[in-house]
Amino acid sequence: MAKLKTAPNAGDVTAFLAEVADDQKRKDCETLLTWMSEITGSEAQLWGPSIVGFGDYHYRYASGREGDWFLTGFSPRKQNLTLYLMSGFEGYEDLLAKLGKYKTGKSCLYIKRLEDVNAEVLQKLVAASVNYLKATYPSK
Repeated sequence: MAKLKTAPNAGDVTAFLAEVADDQKRKDCETLLTWMSEITGSEAQLWGPSIVGFGDYHYRYASGREGDWFLTGFSPRKQNLTLYLMSGFEGYEDLLAKLGKYKTGKSCLYIKRLEDVNAEVLQKLVAASVNYLKATYPSK
């Protein structure tokens, strides 16, 4: 089975975030760093060259594919802040309705700035996703 390209590494999260050129995006990342550390109870770790991940879980699909991934994380992409909510968004419609300005992918939440969303709702959304994963998948 092919090995995932995005894997945890020993990169320095603080140094990575210090390189974010946009001052507001860097401040938003520092806020996310604090929130996600508190929500997961885990320290931040770089996954690949540009994702800040928190915690981990082991998944196994019915197909037999399995692996390890972070519980939640974010990346300061050029266009948006990308937040990774690995449980997806099904079942969180009430929270999403109160969130503010965002777009979604399968497990990605895209926002321009933290000021565009309701901070309390965002933290609840991240916590709900993390709690779902912890309840669904065994810890390593």
